[in-house]
Amino acid sequence: MLLLQFSTSHYCRKVRLALGYKKISFAVENLTPGAHLLRVKPLTGLNTVPVLLPQQAGEPEAIADSTAIFHYLEQICPEPSWQCGESHTLQTQVNLLEDWLDESIGTATRFVYYHFRAGAGKSIDPSLASQMVIQVVRWQYGITETAVKQAQCRLEQAMVILGHWQDQPYLVGNQLTLADLTAAALLSPLALIPEYRQSYPWLFHRIGEIHHQCGEPLPPGLS
Repeated sequence: MLLLQFSTSHYCRKVRLALGYKKISFAVENLTPGAHLLRVKPLTGLNTVPVLLPQQAGEPEAIADSTAIFHYLEQICPEPSWQCGESHTLQTQVNLLEDWLDESIGTATRFVYYHFRAGAGKSIDPSLASQMVIQVVRWQYGITETAVKQAQCRLEQAMVILGHWQDQPYLVGNQLTLADLTAAALLSPLALIPEYRQSYPWLFHRIGEIHHQCGEPLPPGLS
């Protein structure tokens, strides 16, 4: 399998965690934002990564979107499962959490992270190439001061909703689920921001545990 990705994308990290949890061998092809369109749009008709290429006869040529990739991986490799067994109620909670994390919290993390990297965190990589990518992302997603403040508020609410992760290893039920994988990936960029590391040590403890469980290298700020 081949994963088309941005090396710094937290949505691509989500898929790497899933592949690692399933113990599926894969290679990655790192793309450059902007130029990636030439690679992914002919395959999927979309502008986004991650894109998974199964590279096997009888399988789809390309699968876009992290949630669609998760469904595909569960189909071809049921064990170890990230479903909640026979409990429809718990599985509904998992699905709702994953969707909320994908559509709201992952976006909020992106806004706060790139705002930090363009300002107080510029010294992490002040190179012209890095700063150009950051500015392209800020322009592409409309990352303004007002939008960042709204994103910060969403992240504060997320820490309350996910707060029970402090006292239990999994967000739903008694096993790792899609909710854990998604939260561990989509909140991982915050590890580079001192304010979040200091305020929510439990979050990064859980993120580290899940990365170890999936055999994925720790994200920047935790390694």
